[in-house]
Amino acid sequence: MICKNLAVNNNGHLTFAGRDVTELAQKYGTPLMLLDEDRIREKCTIYREAMKKYFTEDSMPLYASKALSFKYIYKIASSENIGIDCVSAGEIFTAAQAGFPLEKAYFHGNSKTDDEIEFAINHGVGHFVCDSVEEVSAVNEIAGNLGKKQKVLLRITPGIDPHTHKKISTGSVDSKFGVAIETNQAYELVEGVLKLENIELTGFHCHIGSQIFECDPFCDAAKIMIKFIADVKKLFGYEASQLNLGGGMAVRYTEDDPEIDYDANIKVISEIVKSLCNEYSVKLPQILMEPGRSIVADAGMTLYTAGYLKEITGLKNYISIDGGMTDNPRYTLYQSPYTVLLANRMNEPSDYKCTIAGRCCESGDIIQEDVLMPKPQRHDIIAVLTTGAYNYSMASHYNKVPKPAIVMLKNGCDFVAVKRETYESMTANELDIY
Repeated sequence: MICKNLAVNNNGHLTFAGRDVTELAQKYGTPLMLLDEDRIREKCTIYREAMKKYFTEDSMPLYASKALSFKYIYKIASSENIGIDCVSAGEIFTAAQAGFPLEKAYFHGNSKTDDEIEFAINHGVGHFVCDSVEEVSAVNEIAGNLGKKQKVLLRITPGIDPHTHKKISTGSVDSKFGVAIETNQAYELVEGVLKLENIELTGFHCHIGSQIFECDPFCDAAKIMIKFIADVKKLFGYEASQLNLGGGMAVRYTEDDPEIDYDANIKVISEIVKSLCNEYSVKLPQILMEPGRSIVADAGMTLYTAGYLKEITGLKNYISIDGGMTDNPRYTLYQSPYTVLLANRMNEPSDYKCTIAGRCCESGDIIQEDVLMPKPQRHDIIAVLTTGAYNYSMASHYNKVPKPAIVMLKNGCDFVAVKRETYESMTANELDIY
């Protein structure tokens, strides 16, 4: 099994966080998203303790909530004493509704609207991560109008290609995110920001991409950013007190993926950061990182009920399910690999090759191709593993399909954290106009 929270019980059923998923599917219906709370907390602890141990005492992870945003996840983050990374006023609002202390929130995004900027400042968001000259000017103006001074990190593009999928690579010079060092625009931005009255520059941010298995790209980014801090100190007399190295450490989606030792990776990065701070005579800043996928991905599982089997002689076999790209668009977008299991028949030979086809009227609505499993039958339960990140958060109402429920698994108990959408709730904002 690709994660230690998976097993098979005496009934030949898949278990997740110690629970029989076939029974959970019967109890709550499908499609159904399950989340292992203990696994989420375990990952939070790994990041939090490693960062305190290898960097400064106040260094901490910021949960990148774009991976999965709903009220209860912010309650977990708060109780685990970590920060959060938000990319919209909607995520900030959700965190506030959950009682998360917003002074520990960092507001990202390359196209913040004036309304969002005002909303975040008024709600006491601790830091903005600013993406451009014009954005910093807007934050400065709006903060001034509100009689406040806003803490800001500047998003810097280090010019690194981590060799991941181009749609989730963000660290190269040609990117919609950040300001490049290579073009000298990053230095120009710093010089300008230091003159603004309503901005307190606390440091810099970079993010090179997602689903990166190797540690070397993160080390390369750290080297570039520490040198940038040293160069800025020499040029402008300003020394950064914070450095956010972003997120992007990978998770296992299949047995072919290597296991990641997050503690070991953080230790390696810290050794490089400390060495270069000493070499360049700059103080070790508070280090921030933004794990999202690596905190929630393997804590998630999605269950579907099998529909109809279609065998195209000599070509391909399709098994339809009662969900699809509306709750998991990642294969459609990125051809992302997943492990798919026939949850109620785990002890039978996996000798039948089929493609898991979603229910939408779209040829590209596929969850995974050429999966080996026992020959599926109607009403079997199909489990897709490692769906905690970028599944529910990217879900849509395409074809007017309601979003699934989210059920938390904790200490042998299960409870609903997000209700299943109904046709009524899905159309609640639509007016009856005659």
